[in-house]
Amino acid sequence: MRSHTLHAALRRYVEEAAWTLAAETAEGAEVPFELVEERGARRTALYCYRPLVDEFLRERLGALARLDAHGPALRALAQSDGLPRYLKAHNERVPSDQPGRARATLSVFLGRVFAEQTAFDFDADRFDRSYRQLEETIFAGRTHAAAIVPVLGLDIASPEIVLGEGLTLSRVQALPDAPADLAAECDVVAVFRAEVEDGGADPFVTAGRAFKRLIVALRLYDEGGMALGPVAWTRVDDGGWRAATLGTAGMAHGLTLIEAEEEDELRGFCSLVARRTPRSGELAWALGRYGMACERTTTADALSDVLLALRALLEPEGPASGRLPGRLAALCATAQERVALTERVAQAVSLERAVISGTAPRSPAVDALIEELLGHLRALLRDVLCGHLDADVRALADRLLVSAVA
Repeated sequence: MRSHTLHAALRRYVEEAAWTLAAETAEGAEVPFELVEERGARRTALYCYRPLVDEFLRERLGALARLDAHGPALRALAQSDGLPRYLKAHNERVPSDQPGRARATLSVFLGRVFAEQTAFDFDADRFDRSYRQLEETIFAGRTHAAAIVPVLGLDIASPEIVLGEGLTLSRVQALPDAPADLAAECDVVAVFRAEVEDGGADPFVTAGRAFKRLIVALRLYDEGGMALGPVAWTRVDDGGWRAATLGTAGMAHGLTLIEAEEEDELRGFCSLVARRTPRSGELAWALGRYGMACERTTTADALSDVLLALRALLEPEGPASGRLPGRLAALCATAQERVALTERVAQAVSLERAVISGTAPRSPAVDALIEELLGHLRALLRDVLCGHLDADVRALADRLLVSAVA
């Protein structure tokens, strides 16, 4: 089996479809038949009835599309670009768009599982035979690569959340072939799967980038301090898992739970962040520094990262200008609280030298001050990436300050 995600999604869909169709036939729905002529060795005409399962299924496409497993099955199929080969192999028209190909493939696959049947009990052997034929067709001439990394500080209500582009969040218990040591480390993992042509790009380099984009999106999505585990596992086809250093660090702070009704919001947010994250410039640099701050083992060590990121966004004149406190307060505080926030930011700026020299006082108040600045940085980055704030937040802050004076 090359894709456990695809196998699990299709099996769940076929099981739900079997229950639905069996209930309909139990209530009196009948599969139509056609009379087929077959000639024996002596050219004697023999006639038999053949069930028109495909016609029966087409009449119920609407009901089958409303099944809970329908959407995840489509998304899992849409990850493969080998769907046209499968459709052509079954003499089916190939839609021009990938979602249309996924729908057509799912319909054909369901028909192959129940071909020549008048009862719709789920048959694991028939499913496995149909699935092997599907995989052999859509993955022909390709290698399946998979990578797994723990996501610390995160829990999900569903067994799996498909995020797109080969990336999913999954509970460890939902992975039948997960590395043996993984369950002791975490409850949730990020899984990256890709089909690679011979001589194609290294899929594990792509996986590393996908994991780093994911953790940025998760940290911006919720205030909980999530982190990736330091070790990832990689595998090619059905080979054994191999441990590899991911190059990330950090500790989880608290626990974020993604409920089932929040999955679409999370999926959309991760997609938005991936599309709008720049590769260079002040915003990209600030995002990098934000990630470093989140991965520091102590709160005090994160202060310089936070201030550097804020200066990149709000103080291009340099720290000697002293404009950071006022600009940040203009963006992140109400008019009544602006002076107080300006003073707290100035206090944090003055604290940086003491942190660097190791003479800063260690107290909950200092940690709370740094965490407050980290929260403001997160809010700015999130609002810019989501389009709620213009990317030139410095100019916006100056306009607000001018307006306040006026």
